[in-house]
Amino acid sequence: MKKKKHPLIAGTLILTLTGLASRFIGFFYKIFLSRTIGAEGIGIYQMIFPVYGVCYAFTTAGVEIAISRFVSGEMARGRKDRAKSILWIGLSMSLSLSLLTTFLVYANADFLALRVLHEARCAHLLRIMSLTVPFGACHSCISGYYYGLQRTAVPACAQLFEQLVRVASVYIIYQISLEEGKILSPAVAVIGLVLGEFASMLFGLFALSSESLRSHRTKSTDFPTRFFAQRMFLEAAPVSANRVCMNILGSAEAVLLPLTLQQYGLDAGRALSVYGTLTGMAMAFIQFPSVLTNAVSVMLLSSVSESQAAGNQNQIARTIRRTISFCLPLGIGCMIFFLLSGKFLGRYFFKSEMAGDFIITLAWICPFLYLNSTLHSILNGLGRTSTGFVNNLIGIMIRIFFILVFVPRVGIQGYLWGILGNQLFVAFLNVNALKADGGLCRMDAGIH
Repeated sequence: MKKKKHPLIAGTLILTLTGLASRFIGFFYKIFLSRTIGAEGIGIYQMIFPVYGVCYAFTTAGVEIAISRFVSGEMARGRKDRAKSILWIGLSMSLSLSLLTTFLVYANADFLALRVLHEARCAHLLRIMSLTVPFGACHSCISGYYYGLQRTAVPACAQLFEQLVRVASVYIIYQISLEEGKILSPAVAVIGLVLGEFASMLFGLFALSSESLRSHRTKSTDFPTRFFAQRMFLEAAPVSANRVCMNILGSAEAVLLPLTLQQYGLDAGRALSVYGTLTGMAMAFIQFPSVLTNAVSVMLLSSVSESQAAGNQNQIARTIRRTISFCLPLGIGCMIFFLLSGKFLGRYFFKSEMAGDFIITLAWICPFLYLNSTLHSILNGLGRTSTGFVNNLIGIMIRIFFILVFVPRVGIQGYLWGILGNQLFVAFLNVNALKADGGLCRMDAGIH
């Protein structure tokens, strides 16, 4: 029993440390962008991410989870020789979809910018962004493979390397632009995104090739490729469909918020500035501590899958108990901190009173935001991806309802109320789902 705890703890520690470093770099990168491209520029930059999310969901999200689950399951059964074959199947699926997606987004960038995002300036950014999709697919599949092995050092270092390359490349371009007397545009930030994903892909491929050279793995002669390909497709398809649906709704949310802010009375530039301040500045603070819960979430998926494959229900119950006892105190502590220091943080880091007000309002979501990411990962690890999807779908519909009904009347405050309502209700649904599964019942029974 003790043996199974070590990979989870060690993996979480590695992901937390590198995640903290990466988030720290990314945080100051956001400050740098806010002072070079401005709040409106950040708003335009942030608008492409729902489309990026749809691309990722369609090409990679389900495959990455399937790779992680199947690799961890085969490892639990003692069939280590099958892990690499599972990775190649997943890579083939993901890369095929990603190349198609890149072509479609690049060819239809003008339509997406004008008809979907309602912002013509996003067209050029979408074309550049489309190039990240194959790189990101390869990087994510390799990360899923190593998460399944519960060897987090490679994906953790790849994440950090990606962030370093992204920030360094944008800073170099910024210095060149200064010398030439040019103004930095949001397109430069997207170029940094492409270079970062390319660098992380190269890092993952290098790690795989080094592993192959070091180990003399016995090739599995009886590996049922077709069987696993079918099973992985059946595993990945619902997750990808769910994520695509969620990201399409997320895109609608990103488009509707600036439009409803204009209905409230703001001009287009001011609406984008408010959107950029909220998503690119205030949320950078609120999401900073989530590096801890994100690290736990990544490890939980493979750990819970392995426990389920071994039929160890007691271990699953203990995992749920420890997850809740870690996330809730973390969220409450962060909430108190942001309530007390939000004004100062907004003024000092972003030179923005508005950012400080947003941080204070968003502080109330911290306990539920950090808890939901881990509970959702547990549901995925148990194979209950549909339940997680429905819960998140209800949550995003709550936010859209608040955008449509309250934002035109009370402004951005209406959206902030929607975020709080979303997190509260989704936390309630996730806990209930785990109770129905029996994990929380065992936890309540006091299993130690």
